[in-house]
Amino acid sequence: MGKISFGMNLEATRHHDKPFEWGLDQAAEMGYEYVEPMVHFGRELMSEAGYFHTVSLFNDPMAMREMCEKRGLKISGLQGHGPLGRPDYHGEYLKMAIRSAAECGAPVVNTDEGIKAPWTTEEEDFVLIRYTLREAAFVAERRGVMIGLECHAQYSQTPDGLDRIYNLVDSPAIGINLDTGNAYLAGQDVYQWLERVADRLVHLHAKDISIEHSDAERGKVTGTPVGCACGDGVIDWSRVIEICRRAPRDIVMSVECGSIDEARRSLEHLQSLV
Repeated sequence: MGKISFGMNLEATRHHDKPFEWGLDQAAEMGYEYVEPMVHFGRELMSEAGYFHTVSLFNDPMAMREMCEKRGLKISGLQGHGPLGRPDYHGEYLKMAIRSAAECGAPVVNTDEGIKAPWTTEEEDFVLIRYTLREAAFVAERRGVMIGLECHAQYSQTPDGLDRIYNLVDSPAIGINLDTGNAYLAGQDVYQWLERVADRLVHLHAKDISIEHSDAERGKVTGTPVGCACGDGVIDWSRVIEICRRAPRDIVMSVECGSIDEARRSLEHLQSLV
């Protein structure tokens, strides 16, 4: 049985217009054990100016690790999302994210198939996804980093679709990062899906969905950037925790919500269940 821990996805700071280290301060003050940073390729104005939470892959990953350790935090994974079916967009970015993860101490890099190119067929997409994943897995295997495939876009919105991507490449470096909110909004049974992937689970996005959000979008979308506070929505977190406890690996439930207040209330609710 795996150990359950809680982390804060730095997406909680996105609408606060604050830098990466400010988000770390908030997570540490609330009592989170882990954080999940998002990394970007190259340079961009908002994060360089201190108005956004993402970290450039051009930065020294050891510096990110030291910032977290200074505050008593560990990194559960890196958000390295992009279209796996577009190697020109996502290939080098994903491989660099994996190399950075190895240096900053993140055991997982989370990604998904992303939005497909409008000119490719489904058959072509899966050839391209396999190519990107196979190249990334070579890098991950050497470094002991896991690639967490997330349910998020057109092909991974069902359990069979996510498994189809997972089965493209036979590698010990590939696992599943289930996003509870995305799975729910796609119209799936979250708990059955979690049971199905529990033996391959390497990370979990703890995303709750409000009743209003559910009424507006369930069955119409494949995912959403963030959810509401855990405990304020439709997800049965006691049931999620019980399934995660049966996973063979230790699992960090990385809270993916839209504000610092929601992150605080999420942690209080989840801790009350364990």
